[in-house]
Amino acid sequence: MTTTTTWPGGRSRHGAVLAQFGEARADLVRWALTTGDPLADAVVTEMHEIGMARARPILARGISEGLGALDDPPPALAALLTETETPPPYVDETLLDRLSLPYFSAPTPVHIVSLSTGALVRVYESPSIAKVLTATGRLVDRAERRLVETGTWLTRAMLPGSLRPGGPGYVDTLNVRMLHAHMRRLALDRGYDGSVDGVPINQADLVRTWMDFTLTAYQAEELLGFDLTGPELAGLYRYWWYLGHLLGIDARLIEGITDHEGARRIDDLVQAVTGPATAESARLADATLDSVASLLRDFLRIPPRLTRPVLDAVTHRVHGPRMCRDLDIPASAPGEALLVPAVAAVRTARDRRRRSPRRWDAAIAANVAAERARSAAPGEPSAYDRGATGSHD
Repeated sequence: MTTTTTWPGGRSRHGAVLAQFGEARADLVRWALTTGDPLADAVVTEMHEIGMARARPILARGISEGLGALDDPPPALAALLTETETPPPYVDETLLDRLSLPYFSAPTPVHIVSLSTGALVRVYESPSIAKVLTATGRLVDRAERRLVETGTWLTRAMLPGSLRPGGPGYVDTLNVRMLHAHMRRLALDRGYDGSVDGVPINQADLVRTWMDFTLTAYQAEELLGFDLTGPELAGLYRYWWYLGHLLGIDARLIEGITDHEGARRIDDLVQAVTGPATAESARLADATLDSVASLLRDFLRIPPRLTRPVLDAVTHRVHGPRMCRDLDIPASAPGEALLVPAVAAVRTARDRRRRSPRRWDAAIAANVAAERARSAAPGEPSAYDRGATGSHD
């Protein structure tokens, strides 16, 4: 199911959204709640019609090698690839090769912390996302693997040059998009109630997730001492317009955002129709923080017994006590006590590095090189590699 027209009963009330945000924005969020990803959803329908065994290699080749590599491509797949291989007018060489570089001014462990305590905890706050993961069998038991694979996708997508058609970020992002489409269909087949939460992984859910990888994650890193300048943030947001385009997010929801203030205006709208956190949301958040505590023990110079308290303290800084109470994430005085001097030291060192353009550029280049090597290392196919072709069905 790609669209419906009924306001979902579990997503606030239309009248309340209308009163708070006005008719135009209320109409936009109604559309977002009741719309999935028409192009990708049509490809999934087409794959089932022609047979998954035949369709999977065609899709995989089309994503990796391009529409021109396919003889007589199926119509829905041709429409999807035509869109993704035709970049919007704002995409230029600077965007593709330069605008993501500030992301690599922070090392990998920082992004793991912001991804987990910031982005994913807030993604899982959404009851509809938690319900999709429950319906598709991807809840707590795969939390650590989902964290690692999400981090791998994010890094590849941010590597300079990687979003050109056929590049690793482009291929992985289209695989994520197709995984969403397959999960959308699978959730409905397994009893997901669209009358309550809207279309599974709908446009409101997608843009809320986009906000968590940008607004929430960057604010989390700022709270850890890894500040970005206004121009750096503007470039990263513009880069994410294109990532959102490749993920199937409607341009009306994200294009034009260049700073946190602009992001919050849309984020406030989608947050108003997210709904209260559920027990599933709390289980996902707890499993994610446990997983990242395990992953970070090799990176952090603190006793292992304090890793989770520090992550709890960071989560409270990022999201505040109300949301953490909803997700059963405890406050941690010992964790907070460790954070205060650590953040101060990070800010001092980062300010000193910024004063030397040579040192600043060298640190970014070293982080980019390390992540290129890591992303090129052989490994098992990810969930989005398999899920893009419906291999989880």
